[in-house]
Amino acid sequence: MRFTSTARGARLARRLVSHRLDDWGHPYPTPVNETVTLIAGELTANAVRHGHVPGRDFRLRLTVGEAEGVVRVEVTDARGEGLPAPDTPGADAEAGRGLLLVTALAHDWGVSPRPAAPGKTVWAEFMLPHECRTSGSLSLPRDH
Repeated sequence: MRFTSTARGARLARRLVSHRLDDWGHPYPTPVNETVTLIAGELTANAVRHGHVPGRDFRLRLTVGEAEGVVRVEVTDARGEGLPAPDTPGADAEAGRGLLLVTALAHDWGVSPRPAAPGKTVWAEFMLPHECRTSGSLSLPRDH
């Protein structure tokens, strides 16, 4: 889905992730929903703060491979330079901890260049607990 590259767009994207996870059987107050929503919130906030190009939106893609046990969040923005990297901010810094949170919570994360346009996709994968995995596919659309 496409969102405006604003704080409001990032907030709406984060809420969509939480709603979609709830639809897919991971209710709001569960650790899966809360953790993946936090990861998505950090990635979308970074897209707005560091990947913003005037007049360009960012895209969010959420996929669930429950048989494999992976939830993948992808956020694509229009700025290809300045690749993200975790940093250790000062103790009094009010920002700069987002990728540290993603690193701590996600099983894996990384950056891929956008093949057909300027920009990049920052992605993170969260491993579902074993009890949340199924042997089949979801009955709802898996790609949003």
